[in-house]
Amino acid sequence: MDKMNPLIKTTIVKSQQDLDIFISLPGVLYKNDPCWIESLHLERREHLSKRNPTSEHISWQAWIATCEGVPVGRILAQIDTLHQELHGADTGHFGMLDAIDDPEVFLSLLTTAEAWLHAHGVKQITGPFSMNINQESGLLVEGFDTPPSAFMNHHHPYYQTHLHALDYRKAIDLLAYWMRTDELNFPTPLQKMMNRERSQIRIRMLDRSRFNEEMQTLRDIFNDAWANNWGFVPFTERDFGDMGKQLKLLVPDDLIYIAEIDDEPCAFIVAMPNIYEAIAPLKGKLLPFGWLRLLWKLKVTGVRTARVPLMGVRQRYQFSRQGPVLALLLIEALKGPFVRRKLNALEMSWILETNTGMRTILERIGATAYKRYRLYEKHI
Repeated sequence: MDKMNPLIKTTIVKSQQDLDIFISLPGVLYKNDPCWIESLHLERREHLSKRNPTSEHISWQAWIATCEGVPVGRILAQIDTLHQELHGADTGHFGMLDAIDDPEVFLSLLTTAEAWLHAHGVKQITGPFSMNINQESGLLVEGFDTPPSAFMNHHHPYYQTHLHALDYRKAIDLLAYWMRTDELNFPTPLQKMMNRERSQIRIRMLDRSRFNEEMQTLRDIFNDAWANNWGFVPFTERDFGDMGKQLKLLVPDDLIYIAEIDDEPCAFIVAMPNIYEAIAPLKGKLLPFGWLRLLWKLKVTGVRTARVPLMGVRQRYQFSRQGPVLALLLIEALKGPFVRRKLNALEMSWILETNTGMRTILERIGATAYKRYRLYEKHI
């Protein structure tokens, strides 16, 4: 298919009004999907502003597709200089792809994004990423019957069909694992392995009195732990500092743990209360009274699920006997706080499909892979 429908126009997002349409469009496209949870519009504006620290190394352009003047789709194209330094100067991304079930709308959106990237020297496009791999990543291809956890994507099933038709092919899959608190179980062989190493490993809570220093420790571990993973892009100091502000506001101290061996921080885990439970009724809006409902849900009635968005074990331990034990002891540390806080279930996401070590650990303690997100690639 290479002939465009003249009724479909894809135009650059230029004005504040355009940006408002771009941000609010998914709420229209998914209004009949009971699993859809709309992101807070205020947060999406921050994400697409110069205040987002990734703007120091990512340039992007956004477009809206219309049919006879009615918005029917959107897309983002972006170039990340940090990604290019590690993976090639000719790499670029697409993201925030949402559209009606019409192949010509997808054709218009993706060819427009490809043309912009190609004009900037890009020959290999991957996505979707909301900016880069450290933010919302992947197209949902399995698990449409449950709502997304905090800062995870949700899509219609037809998206993958249209991407395939435009010669986008699977690069790699990301998995989300679901685990009920009352079903979290460490089989006897794992318990013995954990007990053998327990005296050598100290598991401690985050020290909020040294919050900024602790955030840099987590960043250092993460960047080391993930350095050899597919598509890795390091967190900059400012990137992680901005994330730290969110963690400080949203995550209690007893949901962040650091593992130490010989007083050296070597692994960590962060469990975030699932804010999407709280924002689901708000339809993206905090005003006039949405912020009160949000605070009430988070601080008073509470949420019942959580997500682990960040976890890492330093490379020097990953293939040692202590590597899996570090992961197991960190997960074990979460169970007590989960019970106290009445958090009934946990999503671990995302996990690379090729990370067989972590996947085996999760499946042995009772977790189930229940969502699959696909990253696509194409030579342009």
